[in-house]
Amino acid sequence: MQTPWLVGLTGGIGSGKSAAAARFAASGIHVVDADDAARWVVEPGQPGLAGLVGRFGRAVLQPDGRLDRAALRRQIFSDPRQRLWVEQLLHPLVRQAIADNLAGAQSEYAVLVSPLLIERGQYRQVQRVLVVDVPEALQLQRVLQRDGGDEAQARAILQAQLSREERLRHADDVIHNTGSLQELETRVLQLHQQYLQMARGMA
Repeated sequence: MQTPWLVGLTGGIGSGKSAAAARFAASGIHVVDADDAARWVVEPGQPGLAGLVGRFGRAVLQPDGRLDRAALRRQIFSDPRQRLWVEQLLHPLVRQAIADNLAGAQSEYAVLVSPLLIERGQYRQVQRVLVVDVPEALQLQRVLQRDGGDEAQARAILQAQLSREERLRHADDVIHNTGSLQELETRVLQLHQQYLQMARGMA
């Protein structure tokens, strides 16, 4: 089956990507999240998990044999070389999982949610790049409220991600998510109508 007309949705951690994606999904649009695909490929029995255990040992497993994400995160954010190795292992597996998922899309267009849309070159596979943008201070505040983690780790994650300026440079459309959830949803609905017209024009 042919891949549908595709919007790439991205933004830094804590920007509101998930809330925007949920509004697209509520409008009947097929949404696939690269983070979900990254979880699929490290399920027990999958080659992604086997590769991680081969590299880091059973220290990255929970007692039930599933991936201990916090343990893996500690390994890779303290060593950029390890992070690169993990990305090189998992990226092709995730790419295939996303392609398989999109092949089943029934809506007039689809949305690929990916925090690494720009870094991994996924933006080249989409017709529009939509960036959910917030100032870094607000990102940090939201991450700490959501995850309850320590500030140093949250800042390390922010530093590891693409700069806000570089992300915006690739954007076709931007949601400035500094207001209420209702304002975010209103903007998504506006873009939804725009994307429907664009997708129909390409049919």
